[in-house]
Amino acid sequence: MCTMIAQQVKITGRGKSGPEWFDVREANVSYDHPYDLPLEHALNIDFVNEAMGPGARVAVELSVDAARQLVQTIQAVLAEADQRGVLEDCPVIAVPARDPTTA
Repeated sequence: MCTMIAQQVKITGRGKSGPEWFDVREANVSYDHPYDLPLEHALNIDFVNEAMGPGARVAVELSVDAARQLVQTIQAVLAEADQRGVLEDCPVIAVPARDPTTA
């Protein structure tokens, strides 16, 4: 039976699908039938950029235990970064790659 449990959240990030990186603007999170993981239900996360079409997608299917462990690990990493005083969302100015032939 389908659970129909799903939510979308706006996010800022980058994802890699094939050889290319792309902006990730949404995450679709559901608890329902996975496509490939051999379980009846799983936590499914699609990191997407809907403006770029269906190819701009990174999909993850997790068991309940793996999803809970991932949440705990993310919380622990962010707590440690906060405790060290390095938790921030500061943009980095990209520096163009140096051309080795002009060195």
